Amino acid sequence: MALLRFLLFSFLCTLFVYQCHGACAEVDSDTEAVAGKGFKLGCISCKRRSEVRGEASVEWYFRPKGEADFFLIYTYNEYGPTIENDQFVDRVDWNGSKRSRDIQDASIYLLNVTFNDSGTYRCFFNRILSYDNYEYNDVVSKVVHLSVVGKATRGTASIVSEVMMYVSIIGLQLWLLIEMIYCYRKIAAAGEEALREAANAEYLAIASESKDNCAGVQVGE
Repeated sequence: MALLRFLLFSFLCTLFVYQCHGACAEVDSDTEAVAGKGFKLGCISCKRRSEVRGEASVEWYFRPKGEADFFLIYTYNEYGPTIENDQFVDRVDWNGSKRSRDIQDASIYLLNVTFNDSGTYRCFFNRILSYDNYEYNDVVSKVVHLSVVGKATRGTASIVSEVMMYVSIIGLQLWLLIEMIYCYRKIAAAGEEALREAANAEYLAIASESKDNCAGVQVGE
């Protein structure tokens, strides 16, 4: 029961923190893509104060592997998306915040990945925060180092996560088994005690009846 209460408490705490941060969590992007497949380039920047009104535009830059300079490949603002480089024409879809000018998720989806897409990507949030008496301009950048492989490989994090999942499942099963054994022993002990009490009561009833019979016989004599 203590473990169950702890898990429930942890879940409620996590839910509370999630709500308090405006349903935004900064998660790092994956960094390994498979040639010929699609790939999501993640870029998330959460506002420190969710109640502050804001507007943002986004710019994505790319530096190919082995090159020295970045060049603009994609922009997204109040007018919508624009692909800025011929290498990415018809290959980039917006995968970030929708129906809002207050962009906190600037992720994009890269279609039909090629080995030429290996390199460093950088996204910029150009954000305007509106307070009661003034506006504040804030620029945030995120970097993604992308490598393209011919065949998907499992990362260390994925393997560790799967191992931890199985360990958790086995641990919970063992805990349930221990709880079942404990409950069985407790019920069995209670049943034995009830049987002993019933036997004692029956014995006392028989002894009392025998005593009454003896007393009746003596009176009759």
